[in-house]
Amino acid sequence: MIRTEQITAKALEKVGFDRYLLSAAVGKRAEEISKGAQPLIEADTKKMKYTDIALLEIAEGKIIVRHES
Repeated sequence: MIRTEQITAKALEKVGFDRYLLSAAVGKRAEEISKGAQPLIEADTKKMKYTDIALLEIAEGKIIVRHES
């Protein structure tokens, strides 16, 4: 299994190393999942935290995060 640090590093690359943007995106997506949205990756929502699922979705490129000006 991939370590959280490796997933986070990969997700940070996807958002241009903007930690604030990543944390906001993970929080928003985790909230969507908690309210019933289907994960875009193979994940057991009973075993994984919503934030971990959201982070993995971003790291794998399933969720595209863009900075809006």
